[in-house]
Amino acid sequence: MTNLFDEPYRVLTRVYRDGAHLKIALAEARLGEKTRAGTVKTVYGVLERDAYLSLCIDTFAEKPPKAAVKLIIKIALCYLLFQEKPRPLVTDAAVSYLKEIGKGGASGFVNAFLRNFDAAKVELPAGDAGLAVESNYPAFALKMLRAAYGDRARDIALAKSRGVSVRFARNMEQYLGREHIDTPFKALKIFKNFAREEGFDRGDYTFQSVGSVAICDAVEPCENLLDACAAPGGKSVLLAEKCARVTACDLHPHRVSLIESYARRMGAGNVNAMQKDATVFDPAWESSFDGVLCDVPCSGLGTLAENPDLSLFKREEDLAGLKETQLAVLNNCARYVKRGGCLYYSTCSVLPCENDGVVQAFLRGEAAFSAEPVLSPLEHEKTAYGVQFLPDTAFGAGFYVCKMRRL
Repeated sequence: MTNLFDEPYRVLTRVYRDGAHLKIALAEARLGEKTRAGTVKTVYGVLERDAYLSLCIDTFAEKPPKAAVKLIIKIALCYLLFQEKPRPLVTDAAVSYLKEIGKGGASGFVNAFLRNFDAAKVELPAGDAGLAVESNYPAFALKMLRAAYGDRARDIALAKSRGVSVRFARNMEQYLGREHIDTPFKALKIFKNFAREEGFDRGDYTFQSVGSVAICDAVEPCENLLDACAAPGGKSVLLAEKCARVTACDLHPHRVSLIESYARRMGAGNVNAMQKDATVFDPAWESSFDGVLCDVPCSGLGTLAENPDLSLFKREEDLAGLKETQLAVLNNCARYVKRGGCLYYSTCSVLPCENDGVVQAFLRGEAAFSAEPVLSPLEHEKTAYGVQFLPDTAFGAGFYVCKMRRL
């Protein structure tokens, strides 16, 4: 029988030690059919509460444990505190697994820690320092949230994912017997549980966030659309339903392959994927597109509810470099828009510096474009230039989109 620590430890090691994205680590892991759901629940549970679990360890450990041992303790605490597994079972399994991975020397330390641990003695820091631990939100970003949204920052930081977002292309009715939530978008439902099955491979449905669908909803139907930063292809495929031709680009060849695979699975024959650097001008494309979508690289902080691993690696200094890239993409791709056409700028961030801040910098130097109102059925906040979807009111999604027309 497989030790209950084995699969979570292998997946989380890829994340903590190797810096792999959680969803990629899960996709590449060899998980048992019967244990997959439990493993997914556990790895998400550990990452969603990483700051709190670290505080637990700091409170009770006599000395800082090494990385592998610390991870075993985090998994054990997740089992004890949030899955209510019996303490003797968890302790014995943890000690046994340490020996399996050659860390038997730490068995006594871990055994004593787990037997003595008392959650009632773990105290959160006061103020926003405590909120950062409780929400697992990076402290620097929480400070920026507070400056932008005031008291609402707490609700934004603590917002949770509402479930698995599934967008249907066909045969939706046969899936709606499962527990789900309706969204403002008819073909998008949010399920408490929804495992990938045959319908995914034949293109009945795809997994796409409510924020991603909302961005696509803001794009006008047109003949010729450029999706400048398109991988993995969800937006390109959805936009292909209302645009005659979609050119979908990405910087890296393997990500272009993802777009091609996505379009093929969903039967989107009018999506043309190609490798292209969105910051480098191509004279052949000047004034060639009716619409250009710049879904730029960003902090991703609007998606922490669905991607809890992001908080492990975000640093405040990274934002400056991101803003340079975001503005470079926007400045370059603006040259591809026909007169009368639209330029769309979007992120999966809730930070104004990545959203209105970038658009403002662009418009200051580009008199040929003017921001236009964005209408959306998804609850949102109007900003100076676009709309902001916030996690506490938009099903856990934190996205931004701005629409600008070339004069």
